[in-house]
Amino acid sequence: MTPPFDLTGRRTLVTGATQGLGTDVTRTLAAAGCDLVLSARSRDALEALAQDVVREHGVRVEVVPADLGDAGDTEALAASALAAFDGLDVLVNNAGISVPQRVVDVDAATWDRVMAVNLRAPALLGSRIGRAMAGAGRGSIVNVSSVAGSLALAEHFSYSSSKAGLLMATRVLALELGPSGVRANSVSPTVVMTEMGQRVWGEEAKAAPMISRIPLGHFAQPSDVSSAVVFLASDASAMVNGVDLKVDGGFSVA
Repeated sequence: MTPPFDLTGRRTLVTGATQGLGTDVTRTLAAAGCDLVLSARSRDALEALAQDVVREHGVRVEVVPADLGDAGDTEALAASALAAFDGLDVLVNNAGISVPQRVVDVDAATWDRVMAVNLRAPALLGSRIGRAMAGAGRGSIVNVSSVAGSLALAEHFSYSSSKAGLLMATRVLALELGPSGVRANSVSPTVVMTEMGQRVWGEEAKAAPMISRIPLGHFAQPSDVSSAVVFLASDASAMVNGVDLKVDGGFSVA
């Protein structure tokens, strides 16, 4: 019997692959055996990561640079990713941006950019790649959302709104694609201590009030989220569809 977390040969697209959480997700999926299509804006960063992953894990890796704030780039990414290995088994919509602003300071350009990257791009990729998965009769879509999508977070008006939209997009994908054997789920972490997380939340005075609301008493590590992504991509979650898996140490239970 194949181990449930053995993803050998699963053709997988990861967006936002070259920074923070995306890099950890990429390495974790590669360790599980996935063949990878990696996307981010920088070709140089993608190729460097691809070389490391191939050397460490021996899987197949293709890179497709794309700016997910551009709808044309997003559509092209979907087509290129599907063509790389003649189809995809897993889509991980990880790419996301956050521009902290108070409600009264939000500007249209920032709002539109956050919505384009955090909601429109995963929705379009879910639609286009989901259609191909449905034709093949199987697939798993994993959207990286945030607890900020279900609990209001000050100074994150556009970010929280985009992640709330992503949670609903996930549920609609699950509803419409499920009958064709395609599952769609989301992962909602609390603060993840990537390099960016360290920069934003590394000061004890700022972090303490947030940590005090987490029953486990600490923020998430990248591996906590990557493990959840692997679970949702694997056959171990074969009956899990339309679920938001919170990786927040209990933050959202209060």
